[in-house]
Formats: sequence, C-alpha cells, structure tokens
Amino acid sequence: MSFASPPPPLTALPDLDAQLRGGGYAVLDAGALARLVGVLPSALTAWQPLWNDLPPDRHLKDGGRYRRRRHGCFVVTPGQPPRAVPHRAHWQPVEYNALHGGIERWFEPLPSTLVDDPAWAALLQGLVRVAATLREDATADWYVEAHPFRIDTTDGIGRPTPEGAHRDGVDLVVVILVAREGIKGGETRVFDARGPQGLRFTLAEPGSALLLDDERVIHESTPIQPQAEGCEAHRDTLVLTLRRGGFQGPQGAA
Repeated sequence: MSFASPPPPLTALPDLDAQLRGGGYAVLDAGALARLVGVLPSALTAWQPLWNDLPPDRHLKDGGRYRRRRHGCFVVTPGQPPRAVPHRAHWQPVEYNALHGGIERWFEPLPSTLVDDPAWAALLQGLVRVAATLREDATADWYVEAHPFRIDTTDGIGRPTPEGAHRDGVDLVVVILVAREGIKGGETRVFDARGPQGLRFTLAEPGSALLLDDERVIHESTPIQPQAEGCEAHRDTLVLTLRRGGFQGPQGAA
C-alpha cells in the first residue's frame, strides 16, 4: 500500500540517543523498537486484538464519535519493574490542550492481559532508559501514562489530534502504530517548537514508533478518511508519555 506523504525518516538504533538530543525526535521501525526494549517484534504486535475492545471516548468536546481509548498510569524506577498506580483521571493544563485541558477525564483502565504481560514491563523499562538518557538523569522516578487509541471513521472523518499541533507537558512522548485499516490520511507532522522547521511522514508499519522530546517539538496527526465509502476503517495507536516529578494534575499532584 502506498501513501501520498513521505516515508518515515527511520533512525538506526545505535543513533537513537544522538538523534533525539539533536533533532528532538526519532522514528524506529518495528524491529528496532523490539530490540530497544529486549523483546521479539511479535510480542508487541500480539496486543493488537485488545484494540477491538476500547470503550468510546465520551469527553470529546467537538461532539465526535470517532475516538475510543483506555488509560493507565505507572511509576517506573530505572532498573526496577513498573508499578501500576491506582486508577486515576487523565488531566492536562489548558496551556498544552486548549480543547480538553483543565478537566479530569476518566477512561476505562487497561486490561490485565496487557498490564501483566512481561513484554509490557519490558516496553516501559526500555522507554524509561531512553528518557533517562535524554534528560541525563539516571535516578529519577518516571511517571508514565499509557493511552491505547482507536480513531475510526464513524462520522466519515476521524481526528487523531482534535486539539491540533501541541505539546503534552511531559519529557518524552512515544507513539507506536498498532494498525492502519482501510484509511487514507493520518499523516504525522512534527515541528520545532522554537521555529518553522518541521517534517511530515506516515507511520505505516505495525510496531513502528515515533519518539519525541516534548520540550523541543510539537506534533499532530492529520484526520483520517475511509479509502472506500461504507467500509469500516480505523487507525490504532499506543501513546505513552513519560514525565519526571509526578503525574500532571489540577494541583500538580503526583
């Protein structure tokens, strides 16, 4: 399958840390992501059926019905197993999300089949190593939020980022493509937060990932449409955010 936008600018795994520090972003293919976290690629793509059981997002202020999601939170100390925390609301300040910021959004929790999978722990630990290297901080606890998303074309068009180009108020953002089914669009766009420089591409390989230094860049994904009228079409992603100092909350609570 071909797409109108350029292919992803892939980063070789040995160059990951330098690319993130220099450019503020990096793109890994599925094999590189699996090697980074120390699992087989099939261990990550095996989660794909879980996206068929995502509840609707009932907080969309644009009135759309195109987004389904779950949410889970973890604290990860480098070199130790991730610790799931009691289920909590997702909260962002309006400075980072003008559309949905400033309110507590409660979503259904992650399924135990995902959280209890050893590959899940490996994924979080591997990404924490990247974040710790990026911030040159080997001792901090990392507060990780996990968001499985399905954007579909129920309304004819689906919006992966209805808030537009944005930052998330964290240290590291990781967007893993789970599936693209019957869609056109969904182009990824990354811009330097301090100037006009940017790039555009389409993630197409299940298991490939975009990593973003959230202090350096802003990002968005363009709307999706079905390739054929009347056909079910969707884009599935797993978005993880890593932040030092605590989870975001109305009073900055950890």
